[in-house]
Amino acid sequence: MKALVYHGPDKKAWEEKPKPVIIETTDAIVKILKTTICGTDLHIMRGDLPAVTDGRIIGHEGVGIVEATGNSVSNFKPGDHVIISCITSCGKCEYCKKGMYSHCEKGGWILGNLIDGTQAEYVRIPYADNSLYPIPAGSDEEALVMLSDILPTGFECGVLNGQVKPGDTIAIIGAGPVGLAALLTAQFYTPAEIIVIDMDDNRLEVAKTFGATQTINSSNGKAVERVMEFTNNKGVDVAIEAVGVPPTFELCQEIIGAGGHIANIGVHGKSVTLHMETLWSKNVTITTRLVDTVTTPMLFKTIQSKKIHPKQLITHHFRLDQIMEAYDTFGNAAKEKALKVILTN
Repeated sequence: MKALVYHGPDKKAWEEKPKPVIIETTDAIVKILKTTICGTDLHIMRGDLPAVTDGRIIGHEGVGIVEATGNSVSNFKPGDHVIISCITSCGKCEYCKKGMYSHCEKGGWILGNLIDGTQAEYVRIPYADNSLYPIPAGSDEEALVMLSDILPTGFECGVLNGQVKPGDTIAIIGAGPVGLAALLTAQFYTPAEIIVIDMDDNRLEVAKTFGATQTINSSNGKAVERVMEFTNNKGVDVAIEAVGVPPTFELCQEIIGAGGHIANIGVHGKSVTLHMETLWSKNVTITTRLVDTVTTPMLFKTIQSKKIHPKQLITHHFRLDQIMEAYDTFGNAAKEKALKVILTN
């Protein structure tokens, strides 16, 4: 089969790899129908995640058709259409029993990280019964690709960890796909104001159409000043960091109000400075999280009932064998006006 293979920082290739086979009785082999590229994949390509080694097939999102199952798989059979979760869950370990699937002792975020992933024609899914979701006939499979990762990530790591409440003023720093996923799902809780901050005017315009009440282009260095104008110098109730670089985490610390929550979503490859000299007295909560995907079934229902429309996040379509071009487009998002790309096998 063909797959997108990582060969070290800034080195990748679309090349022949062996088609995966059943290894454990709990495995399924899935033929990829549609997959996508995540901001985390760009961090991998920059060398920010040293656990990803030379030769790894990248990718942790997608929908497909089950081709084969191990003898212990009971929820799925060949021919079933499925959503692939970015998080693999054995369902039995101490962490899984807490609902912390991201830290599953035999799984967690392993696809496209510690084992071969979904940017390929086929993928092996361990613990298939707990790590796949059935797709009903007639569903919009492109929209459901967003359920693999970014929708539960934005919701769990940003909205739930940030404890967004009715009437809150919240700021989302980063209007990329995961920041926009946080914007979509924050509206479940009717915050009074949603301020979206980014350096890309196109993404800020998109954020307005998704429900942002205020947008700020931070490229002039005056984002803090603007936020304080909007909040009568009190700061925001919730600051959601959705980029993963030191300046955006710094910005969260500068705009958070007393009693506020800083919810980190971004994948950080470099150290950040924690300003305890200003935060110690502000009753601020700082949270981090790797998505657990515990909310995927609920989010699936909201998509099926058309309460949210994640297909809005899709801006570009490619064939799977055009993945090198797709990476160029996604990696130059500002120039290409790209959000999520869909790759069809």
